[in-house]
Amino acid sequence: MYQDTIAAIATAMSSSGIGIVRISGPEAFSIGEKIFRPKKTEKKIAEEPAYTLHYGTVWDGEILLDEALLLLMREPHSYTAEDTVEIDCHGGILVVKRVLEAAVKAGARLAEPGEFTKRAFLNGRLDLSQAEAVMDLIEAKNDLALRNSVSQLRGSVQKKIYEIREEILYQTAFIESALDDPEHISLDGYVERLKIIVEKLKAELKKLLLSGENGRILKEGIKTVIVGKPNVGKSSLLNVLVGEERAIVTEIAGTTRDILEEQIQLNGLSLNILDTAGIHFTEDVVEKIGVARAVENLDTADLVLYVVDASVSLTQEDEEIMERLAGRKAVAVLNKSDLDTVVTEEQIRERLSHPIVSISAKEEKGLEGLEAVIEDLFFQGEISFNDEIYITNMRQKRLLEEACGALGMVLESIENHMPEDFFTIDLMNAYGSLGRILGEEVEEDLVNEIFGKFCMGK
Repeated sequence: MYQDTIAAIATAMSSSGIGIVRISGPEAFSIGEKIFRPKKTEKKIAEEPAYTLHYGTVWDGEILLDEALLLLMREPHSYTAEDTVEIDCHGGILVVKRVLEAAVKAGARLAEPGEFTKRAFLNGRLDLSQAEAVMDLIEAKNDLALRNSVSQLRGSVQKKIYEIREEILYQTAFIESALDDPEHISLDGYVERLKIIVEKLKAELKKLLLSGENGRILKEGIKTVIVGKPNVGKSSLLNVLVGEERAIVTEIAGTTRDILEEQIQLNGLSLNILDTAGIHFTEDVVEKIGVARAVENLDTADLVLYVVDASVSLTQEDEEIMERLAGRKAVAVLNKSDLDTVVTEEQIRERLSHPIVSISAKEEKGLEGLEAVIEDLFFQGEISFNDEIYITNMRQKRLLEEACGALGMVLESIENHMPEDFFTIDLMNAYGSLGRILGEEVEEDLVNEIFGKFCMGK
């Protein structure tokens, strides 16, 4: 347990109805008593029952700061597993700062970013995967990211890692016991059984690793690039998807010369949509740069919306764009369906295997079909968090790769008929890598780096 007591503002620094100052540590109650005076009791805060709320006033010495509520939590049943006091005052920026200053004058130290969660981790209240889920929860930009963070905070990653580590530890202990006591524990036929077990464990780790791409999309959103020739309606599509006039739309080809990015929510997913310059040959220096950026973003996108003006014939520029869509998640969007069309879905289907949707961005028709196709391309329309785990953290992904590699070495040793004690070395390497996901044997510098990225007050 820590010997000092920390305090910080736990709510955003803006004018609001309520502001919260959190105090945690061994002196939390005594500091609360120095700055908070209850209205209806003479009892000291330390004498009150846990999880009680008290109405009173906050003071800086003899200066009245605010009327407030004080929430009392006793260790180990608090977020930090320490004695904790939270003061709910009015949410003006100045008053919340003054309450924090009063707590510091009374003996608290200003908390560092993420220090409350760091204490929760070091005090055994959370493991490192759950602590990282706290930050993901705070930064969640869509419903699915929020649900995934809550799932991890409740221990979905922890549970899976524990299961795999338990099996690894059992097999390691069995091998070492058999080597120490061959008269009573036989390894006859064991290597074949171990191979099956390790292959199963490796497959489970690979499944977690494969979830990493979906996890990245959950956390960061789908990088969606709108491409096509000039004047096919790319900016009009962006505007109608966003729901407001964000891109300039004219009849003049080449109006869009730079990348314009917006974010929309689509049934729980975030789409980071980039409107790009029309892809075509040009002598204009500025347009050339815009076209180059459009091609670059097309090649790195999670999703490409290829917009075709269905009222005019396909050109060589269309052919070149379609060639770049090979192997990519893309939707061909036949725009201007409100006009007489000359490009049909059959013509596009002869060249592309991607989904095709007809719309009119001008009249806002066909957009429901486009949204349904995008939804089907990612997670088949719905994600269930009952059993699925989506890895969103690069540190965890790297350690999963290490563990997977170590199990691969075990299988290689089995194939090469190596002595059994070789197996235990790589089994324990896998065990250690998985343990670091949960925060075991993690260096202090890494812990500080992880929690240093948290917001103040959390």
